[in-house]
Amino acid sequence: MEDTIKLDQFLKFQGVVQTGGQAKMLIQAGEVKVNGTIETRRGRKLVKGDRVTTLGETIEV
Repeated sequence: MEDTIKLDQFLKFQGVVQTGGQAKMLIQAGEVKVNGTIETRRGRKLVKGDRVTTLGETIEV
C-alpha cells in the first residue's frame, strides 16, 4: 500500500476546502505551496513530512 495522498485529496481531508473543485481552483491559482514551492499540479503526490501551505496555514502531512 502506498503512503501517499494527492494534493487535492489532502486539502479536502484536512477541511481546507469542501470540494475537489475548490481544491482545483485554489491549486491552479497558485495559492498552494508544498515544502515552500508553489505547486500547480493537483495530482501531486504528498508523502509523510511534506508541508502544505495555503491561506496562511501550514499543515504537515
